[in-house]
Amino acid sequence: MNRGQFEALVDRALEGLPQWVLDVLENIIVVVESHPTRDQDPHGDGILGIYEGISLHDRGVEYTMALPDRIVIFRQPHLSLGLSEADLEQEVRTTVLHEIAHHLGIDDDRLHELGWD
Repeated sequence: MNRGQFEALVDRALEGLPQWVLDVLENIIVVVESHPTRDQDPHGDGILGIYEGISLHDRGVEYTMALPDRIVIFRQPHLSLGLSEADLEQEVRTTVLHEIAHHLGIDDDRLHELGWD
């Protein structure tokens, strides 16, 4: 799957978000990169995505004039899973939702409790 096709999967995941989620997203961009950097994945775990920023929950009155937070979805780690196109699209959607949850202030422990790990 080429980069454009993969980006289309990410776009579809974003387009499928409920309106209430779209209404609360603030100062954030979503990008696709091939691989995580060593700083993003220091243990080489092969992460599928990462949220880089300050969650909405943790922003205070001093949060002004900040660069946008970033959600990065990594193409090659997804492709290395060897999934069918339908399953890959579902995995990309799950990754996007997981990272948006971090933007909303939902940590990994809570996501685990909800069955999102």
